[in-house]
Amino acid sequence: MSVCRCDLLPLSLVVSALTFGLAVAAHAQSAPSGDGETLPAVTVNARGRSEAAQQVPIPLTSIDGEALETQQSWRLEDLQQWLPSTSITFGDPRQSAIAVRGVGRNPSNDGLEGSTGVYLDNVYLGRAGMATFDLLDIERVDLLRGPQGTLFGKNTTAGVLALHTRPPSRETERSLQLSIGQRGLAQGQAIFSGALSEETAGRLLVYGTHERGNIENLYDGGSVNGGNRSGIRGQWLLRRGDAFSLRLIADAHRERSTYGTRVIYSLGSGPALARARASGATGIVTDPRRYAVNTDGVERVDLDQGGVSAEASWKLGSGATVTSITAGRSWKFVPTANDNLNIPVLIDGGSRVRQQQFSQELRYAGPTGGAVDHVVGAFYMRQRMRNEIFTVFGPRADIVLQGTSLPVLANASTVSFGALDTESFALFSQTTWHATSRLDLTAGLRITHERKDARTHRDDSTGGAPATAFLRNRPIVLGAYDTGPLAIRKTSPSALLGASYRLDEDTIGYASISHGERSGGINLAGPGAAPGPLGASSLIIGPERVDSLDVGVKSSLWDDRLTLNLNAFLAGVRGYQTSMFVPAGAGAGNYVEILTNAGDLRSQGLELDATARPARGLTVWANAAFNDARYRRYEDAPCPSERTFVPQGRCSLSGRQVAGTPRWTFNVGAEYRRSVSPTTQHFVSAAYAWRSAQDGTLDGSVHSRIPAYGLLNLATGWKVARGNEIWSISLWLRNALDKKYFPTVAATANGAYVASVGTPRTLGLTVRLDY
Repeated sequence: MSVCRCDLLPLSLVVSALTFGLAVAAHAQSAPSGDGETLPAVTVNARGRSEAAQQVPIPLTSIDGEALETQQSWRLEDLQQWLPSTSITFGDPRQSAIAVRGVGRNPSNDGLEGSTGVYLDNVYLGRAGMATFDLLDIERVDLLRGPQGTLFGKNTTAGVLALHTRPPSRETERSLQLSIGQRGLAQGQAIFSGALSEETAGRLLVYGTHERGNIENLYDGGSVNGGNRSGIRGQWLLRRGDAFSLRLIADAHRERSTYGTRVIYSLGSGPALARARASGATGIVTDPRRYAVNTDGVERVDLDQGGVSAEASWKLGSGATVTSITAGRSWKFVPTANDNLNIPVLIDGGSRVRQQQFSQELRYAGPTGGAVDHVVGAFYMRQRMRNEIFTVFGPRADIVLQGTSLPVLANASTVSFGALDTESFALFSQTTWHATSRLDLTAGLRITHERKDARTHRDDSTGGAPATAFLRNRPIVLGAYDTGPLAIRKTSPSALLGASYRLDEDTIGYASISHGERSGGINLAGPGAAPGPLGASSLIIGPERVDSLDVGVKSSLWDDRLTLNLNAFLAGVRGYQTSMFVPAGAGAGNYVEILTNAGDLRSQGLELDATARPARGLTVWANAAFNDARYRRYEDAPCPSERTFVPQGRCSLSGRQVAGTPRWTFNVGAEYRRSVSPTTQHFVSAAYAWRSAQDGTLDGSVHSRIPAYGLLNLATGWKVARGNEIWSISLWLRNALDKKYFPTVAATANGAYVASVGTPRTLGLTVRLDY
């Protein structure tokens, strides 16, 4: 009964919100204007030109950067508390993924890009982990839902998450900010912006963050899942009237941390606990709510990333605009991992990754105001990926991983090397015909050709007992292996057909059908990921294809004091790309992640997005989503640990909700600002985010089920002007109800499951000086 009550809670809230919205729409003409301020206009660039978000006939949610600052939402994973139909997986910077409407919870495998495209200042990022820096000095975050690709950048199948930083300003801006909080949290940032000459301006952000960690290590009494992050971003802007602009951006980010440490979520129905105790492990923490581990090893992440970009824009005499975006980025990730036990089973392990990418986009947006608007463009990207997947076993490895004292894996080491080079070429175009003063018809087409060349290989293991080398050095276990060249050549279409109709001056209705594809992937998780008679060819998986239908209404009501948007969607996905965790071979004790096309799935649901200014200084916002995302056909899925002796180790997940996808999400917030004196302003803010229960892992195990949870964040503060200085001070409370929650769960060896932990209740103080 408790689960049913949880599901009914958001349903009643959504129904109430819909009823309220429809009632307001019905009486909008007679609603009193009052003295309340109108909502500020939100301008986006979702269709290749600047326009009001309420006039863009697509499901789009935009978050203002000031709102993120008020609630201390500066992590990538915090954004799911603001966005509808969105789930952000974060294990560590490499194991990050963004799913929209149930599509995109892709693995951290280095040979596969995500279903949701991530953009930083209009530059496509080749992996979600490239956005795991501190989200500071952000102007706006936009989420476009559904397949994208007929207007800009890279083709995507689930949607686009676009991060926009604040550009240089000609007005002088200087600010210093310090935040402190529980568990050693300290974050400092400095921002300098202003005119450099009559036509140029610059902006500089420097920041650093330290957290002691929110997981206790009983082995040594220390704290883990914290660390240090720092970064710098410099910008230079040249603007010559309306005819030409050039924006140069360079940034670098560094992380040295233990982020990504996971607790034991469940030991499942397998032999994990018995084998761990037989090997001498003690003090095993089996209650994840303790936020504790007992390990003799260390989890560590070394991350270095950065890039440069140049965005140039020319306004032609005809009114058309030509835009060029040139960018290069690099990403280097070096982990240290262990086994969550206080005995030497896994000394070290992980995947070292080095990635470089170069991209060039050229776009022509025709003049507006006529019967036809159009955008045409070209996109090119080249990526170079190199990884080293390494494992160093300790003397107790065989007992835990194989249930035997025969020293096969003990004290052995192995490393495999993977390489992937990707080239992507695309031409895209989208045209809108203003058929009447109210009716617009839109068509878009994209053709993408991608070439992927890969290879993975390794030598025999080193170390270990010489007498068992013949068992250890089989290719299916730790032996030498070379896939030889692996290649994908794929031409993929993307398309859009849509119509929008202006019901009145403030309301539009729209419908669109879109198709998106992304090419297949090549598994770089190591040679053991290619078992069976197909050998190396099984490392290649097929493309993912999505057909999506959206029907919605966007309205600005109550004299622009209320925006109310409602969207219904239906999407079919063929060849859904994901991964499963399987043994490398019988008795090997070595588990690997393999890529797979997990059959077909269907995603359908409703999305509500509303913002209101009911009184001067008071802003209320809410979004909600119902997402019924299910596998239509998935007969070859991995079996959960509670199902043993299944022939060939495969089970059916047909009809089951897609892993990592809550059926209900509900986010609501309010902020009130008022002047208490001519020089002092006070604000209070609250936000609540609720998510229904979901499967934590692909196998749908009862041991990996994530219960429903809600998070409440509170903040209050004052802004005081003293001459040319403005002092701001705020108190904030993250997870005010101290909810114990687990954003992500992962399967591991012997039927056990581990989980990342949510941020505990955190009280903090922020002081800022603008001068």
